Amino acid sequence: MEPSADSPAANRTAERARTGPDTVPSPATPATAAPGPVTTAPAAAARARTAEHPDERLRAGTPEYRRAILALFAAGLATFALLYSTQALLPALSSGLHLSPARASLTVSAATGALAVALLPVSALSERYGRMPVMTASVFAASLLALAVPFAPDLTVLVVLRALQGVALAGLPATAMAYLSEEVHPSAVPSAMGLYVAGNSVGGMSSRVAGGAIAQAHGWRTALLVVGVAALACAAAFRLLAPKARHFTPGPVHPAAVARVVAGHLRDGRLRRLYALGLLFMAVFGALYTVLGYRLTGAPYHLSQSAVGAVFLVYLVGTGTSAGSGTLVARIGRRGAFLVALLLCAGGLLLTLAGPLTAVLGGLVLVTGGFFIGHSVASGTVGRTATTGRAQASALYLTAYYVGNSLGGTLGAAAYHAAGWGAAVAVALAAMAVAAPVALRRPPAAPAAG
Repeated sequence: MEPSADSPAANRTAERARTGPDTVPSPATPATAAPGPVTTAPAAAARARTAEHPDERLRAGTPEYRRAILALFAAGLATFALLYSTQALLPALSSGLHLSPARASLTVSAATGALAVALLPVSALSERYGRMPVMTASVFAASLLALAVPFAPDLTVLVVLRALQGVALAGLPATAMAYLSEEVHPSAVPSAMGLYVAGNSVGGMSSRVAGGAIAQAHGWRTALLVVGVAALACAAAFRLLAPKARHFTPGPVHPAAVARVVAGHLRDGRLRRLYALGLLFMAVFGALYTVLGYRLTGAPYHLSQSAVGAVFLVYLVGTGTSAGSGTLVARIGRRGAFLVALLLCAGGLLLTLAGPLTAVLGGLVLVTGGFFIGHSVASGTVGRTATTGRAQASALYLTAYYVGNSLGGTLGAAAYHAAGWGAAVAVALAAMAVAAPVALRRPPAAPAAG
């Protein structure tokens, strides 16, 4: 029979819970006279279990946490440096291979499209074979393929190699998000995810900035080769720094089992909302940055290839806003953070319509900052919302994200070709108009178990 809250047995249990399982009360202080609230036996047992099995997930400030963040920062840098390595070089590719802007843009869409298609099946492998083996194979395979890309003799071979890179890279983004959700303590997940996305922004920026400068001096092939070598160095750093996964539990990889997990995620209204936001925010980014080089190298700006590459330094804003997104969520909540992201993107888009180059650059800064806030908050929330099949949940988010990139880039390029920069901005503003009610309404309740 369970002792009553006022019984001597209950008080002795409370004293043991306060002093720890291996400590006895001091003889000078009788257990029955112990000060403070009295604890029931079940609560005391729960505390004892916590003391015996403490939460060993990585906490902010610990050496292993810093190693994990640095490792994933390096992996994210390599991933996005490779994925978007040709975007800033599109005018140079058009000139060197005699391509139209639409055909040159295939070197970007082939990689992102293949990544979107491969995300679910490749991320499923991490449920069976582990997060670290899949991420390691992914970043090394993509980096080695990057060393072959500069030697492509024509557009067909170049596009095929870029598509293969996209497939190889599919093993990293969703798996990295699942790894953080499992290995990092919940209190540190928003900051950890923000720092990981910051690595993504640095990778995207560095390949564009360095690529533009190198292409100006030595041609686009040399620029792509340098990006490949740098990505291989990042892959090595990732492998050396990343702590071993300690909280991963292998799961089935049978197609039917994966399909059930995916179907369960798609039935969850909270996850569908996050997937929609990832798609819409990325559509804005794709619409602007796919045609940015063509606008800035044309009238009235006539910037050089290296100058266009330097414009991508605005990604540093994304680095800062990604890293600070966890603090923003802590202060104003997720809906508040989404509102900030929407306002920054919309305001920046309108500012780019002004004629002066400084106004265009200022608008790009606002759009970039807003995009990375929205993406960091949405992607970080996916891992915390999905209680099972986190890799598949993250893969679905990223599939939507890269579909948004392809849609935004394609529609933005078509609009730009038809009616100029204003039409491309209109495409991006339409995406933000759709995103606003999705981001600001109260998230739906979790689906009932069963």
